[in-house]
Amino acid sequence: MTGPTRTHWAAITAVVLALLFAGAATVASAGGGKDAKSLVPTATSADAGFARDMAVHHQQAVEMSFIVRDRTQDDEVRRLAYDIANTQANQRGMMLGWLDLWGLPKVSADSEPMVWMRKDEHGAHSGHSGGHQAMDGSLMPGMATRADLERLGKAGGKQAEIEYLQLMISHHNGGVTMAEGCVKLCAVATERSLAQGMVDAQRSEVDLMADLLRKRGAEARP
Repeated sequence: MTGPTRTHWAAITAVVLALLFAGAATVASAGGGKDAKSLVPTATSADAGFARDMAVHHQQAVEMSFIVRDRTQDDEVRRLAYDIANTQANQRGMMLGWLDLWGLPKVSADSEPMVWMRKDEHGAHSGHSGGHQAMDGSLMPGMATRADLERLGKAGGKQAEIEYLQLMISHHNGGVTMAEGCVKLCAVATERSLAQGMVDAQRSEVDLMADLLRKRGAEARP
């Protein structure tokens, strides 16, 4: 895997801006008709819930990537961490930007995250729990606990690489579950497209990270 180039990051920036402007266009189009309110997500919608929860989920991935960057000198892992940190920081900014454009709070009024995944497209409870119990800072599927982050921060060299790769595989798999939920439940087409892009990209990165683990004589955690 080669390092990122200016052209590479320029392309990513262009995609990010295009998606953000598409979100703005959604709001603009909503303002022009008598059915405007129905075109802008509500605070309790899957669109808003996904944007809020995935922004938090992404922030932890950025945090873990910065930690491992300072705990290893391995170029391959450092490049991967750099790519993940930049991609997820950009996507996080995009989702928070949409919440601003929609005039919605960035913090949910619900007492727990993931409530949006338990509702169908009409807002009724679907009975789907998401299969995740929040504990020790692990608020959503795949998120590391405080103990995990502390262990990563104390590791060094090869052990830090293994810890990071194992944690990030779990993190990505949890993120894929959430993004697939948005693909099914979100109403805004641009957001569904972003979620599908997350599914595709993170599955690919999971394959890459599993290969990096095998090179280090380790495997993903069950």
